[in-house]
Amino acid sequence: MDDPSDRTDRFELIAACDGGALTDAANEVLATEPSVSVRQEPRPQLLMQRVRDPVENRPFNLGEVVVTPAEVELDGADGFAMRPGKAERQALSGAIVDAAVAGGHPAAEAIASRLEETRRRSEHERERERARSRHTTVAFDIAEDDL
Repeated sequence: MDDPSDRTDRFELIAACDGGALTDAANEVLATEPSVSVRQEPRPQLLMQRVRDPVENRPFNLGEVVVTPAEVELDGADGFAMRPGKAERQALSGAIVDAAVAGGHPAAEAIASRLEETRRRSEHERERERARSRHTTVAFDIAEDDL
């Protein structure tokens, strides 16, 4: 289970969170008129995606993916977010949310709860998709002697 107070977990929650929910949370923080400075403008860029080969257990570069990072300072707290794809608004919103939670903003607890709820809904939806497609699963038998 992800813990919004842990920054690594929070990064994952923000990356997976619905863009609209992130924007709403950031707007809630900004409505309190905090001091905000953008340290890194949200600009899409390419990032090498590294994965581990399941057979030989060695890392390899799968390919490049488009991500949008952003970094802010909100009332003295640092905030960072990286969203998949071209997502400038969501990346900036995620960085604001990260800084708000890290800095103990009055809305931080409600935002952390919203991030957790979004994660739970996302997990539930993924499980529904898996269940719906389970009947199409194909099992392969491989005879190692034939290799």
